[in-house]
Order: sequence, then structure tokens, then C-alpha cells
Amino acid sequence: MSNKTSDILLRVTTDENKIPESITWSAEDGGVEQAEAKVAFLSIWDHKAKESLRIDLWTKDMPVDEMKHFFHQTLLTMSDTYYRATQDEKMSETMKDFCDYFAEKLELKDNGK
Repeated sequence: MSNKTSDILLRVTTDENKIPESITWSAEDGGVEQAEAKVAFLSIWDHKAKESLRIDLWTKDMPVDEMKHFFHQTLLTMSDTYYRATQDEKMSETMKDFCDYFAEKLELKDNGK
């Protein structure tokens, strides 16, 4: 049995104040080559320290209204991921209820879709 290695590359270009101006990402196995992004959130679990490490980046030209939609969609995705990882349907549904509340309070008419 052979092991396969896959790389996902994030490339961030910053201005003189280290504020992201552009973000691109590539994932050869997924057929993605230097695709443009306005936001990148990356979470990694450090099992030794028992804590989440993260990188949160967004370009200075990311519109606030799109950021609101991005957060809403990210929260929805996290509730689905939480369910797949834990099979905890009750908490997953509670998280989705919060997502509905979040969308309502931000007046996201299309619920982030």
C-alpha cells in the first residue's frame, strides 16, 4: 500500500503594512491552479496542546456584505461538518438554528446562498 501526499498552497501578497492585497490558492489534486480568493480561514487542531490554531486572512477589498455572507455560509458548513464528525444531530440542529438567527439579524435575504 502506497501513501499519497497532496499539497494545498495558499499564496498571500501583502502591502507594506502586511495587509493582504491578494490571496490565491492551488490544489493540484482538485484541479485548482492559482484561484483567486478574497478570504481564507484555516483551522488546525494541535492535539498536543489541545487547542485550535488558525489563520484568518481577508483582502482589503473584500466587501463587508460579502464577508457577512461568507461567515453565514462558513457557520452552516461547520454545523454540517460537526454532525459528520460527531453524529450529534441535536447540537448540529441547534447550530443551524443559530445560523438562521444570524442571517435574520444581518438581513441576509438569500441566507448566504
